Amino acid sequence: MPFFSQPFRRIPGLSFVFAAAAALAGCQVPFVTDTSRMNPDVFVQETAPVFYIPPYEDPPTNQPPPMPGGIPHKRQLYPSTFHQTYGLPVSNPVHRTMYGVIRDEGHTLPAIPYSRVDARYLRQEVEYRSNEAPGTIVVDTRQRFLYLVQPGGKAIRYGVGLGKAGFGWQGRGVIERKAKWPRWTPPQDMVARQPELRQFAASEGGADPGLNNPLGARALYIFKDGEDTLYRVHGTPDWQSVGKATSSGCVRMLNQDVIDLFDRVPSGTPIVVL
Repeated sequence: MPFFSQPFRRIPGLSFVFAAAAALAGCQVPFVTDTSRMNPDVFVQETAPVFYIPPYEDPPTNQPPPMPGGIPHKRQLYPSTFHQTYGLPVSNPVHRTMYGVIRDEGHTLPAIPYSRVDARYLRQEVEYRSNEAPGTIVVDTRQRFLYLVQPGGKAIRYGVGLGKAGFGWQGRGVIERKAKWPRWTPPQDMVARQPELRQFAASEGGADPGLNNPLGARALYIFKDGEDTLYRVHGTPDWQSVGKATSSGCVRMLNQDVIDLFDRVPSGTPIVVL
């Protein structure tokens, strides 16, 4: 007798199998194994670390006044928390090394959240044709770049923050003096505009070196014809000001960048501010 003409006989457990299959079909679960996890590229994408730095927040308006000798700031300068998540890398890992934590001269500089800085203003070597001799510092105030001229038509380019309109300086000068973790003494005209800075005036000894000092980790003092111009190339704890016109005339850099520049140039280095 042909198989299809034989009477149907109930097979134990078979009804359970059909019921399960029907339930799965109702949920539209495909009977196809997902093999994407076996793809090395997929695995890398799903497990590569991403270093996430939470957004900065302005300090509360009801915060207590700064301690005596403290330097007032309008916003939080450094992140206070950090955690790691997973996903695709968000930026060049070289920058993680350039702008990581630095322990220097008894101070610990926090990492710069470089992913929040316009990439144009991060340190990099670029093509740069100039009539200036290698070793010259050139500050382009329009583009807000500082170039350290290198041989062979190259330059190391750094992003800078510059003075507001009416507070800038242009010309040729010389880096007459260099200082690590300098003291800050605001000029008299600045003290007149901002009386709260009187406690840091030269007569009071200036502001102590430290993470919140406006001159940052390094300062290069610009002289012209043997006279101090009162303008500096210096670091800043306010990384958000790089690429903007927010200072009182000086050329400010990310602290990690000014340390790099400081180590590359000797006293007597010519500087051109365009």
